Amino acid sequence: MNLEEKLSRIGISGTLYKLYLTTIRLGGGSVTEVAAGAGMARTTAHDALAKLEAEGLVRFVDHGKRRFVVAQDPGILLERSEARRQMLEDVMPVLRSMYHHENGQPNVRFHPGPEGIRTVLWETLSGEEKELRATLSMRELMVEPGLEEMERYLKERARRGIWLRVIRSEERDIAPIWPSSQEERRELRYAPATYNLAMTCFIHGTKVSVISSARESYGLILDSADFAAFQASMFDAMWSLSTPAPTIP
Repeated sequence: MNLEEKLSRIGISGTLYKLYLTTIRLGGGSVTEVAAGAGMARTTAHDALAKLEAEGLVRFVDHGKRRFVVAQDPGILLERSEARRQMLEDVMPVLRSMYHHENGQPNVRFHPGPEGIRTVLWETLSGEEKELRATLSMRELMVEPGLEEMERYLKERARRGIWLRVIRSEERDIAPIWPSSQEERRELRYAPATYNLAMTCFIHGTKVSVISSARESYGLILDSADFAAFQASMFDAMWSLSTPAPTIP
């Protein structure tokens, strides 16, 4: 595969390819000179050069009544590719969720390690829902993602006006923190002693997000309307059996 074929794969083909390489070869020049070097009319070249400018591959410099074109460092191609890759990574979870939702298919995403746990935790705030159902394993959360990260998360959740209905196991609580609070938009209940909540689980919209123990260290998001509805029903049943915790103003 030659240079032209390779550049065409990233949208630099035909007129754009000829003008870009001509600008590089000349080291810059007037629009007329670049157009002539590429073997095309000035008006045609000007429109194509404007597209190359929008891509950051060339820039126009006005000198008196004449307009010159200067090639930019080709390294901009790598920067543009990296920016697009990052943008796609950012929107991919949403696009996949929409795709699987429209096709009636569940979508499962596995995120390994401490970074995966943080990804899953923060994504619970990304939807339009104003209430989260959650079972929290406090002992495990203190290890990963840790108290500092959890405090940032809880503060941001409250700032966004998202209520948290949460069930915890008293025996797995390691500190008297995060009680029921109107100001912090949280209602806490303690599960019956026979329920050992050793993992953290959030139910939000059509998603169920799971945070494992620190030993296994992973986060998991399952996007399925049916499964989320089932888990919400199970949560509500446990909620009715759990003991309300005291509320602070």
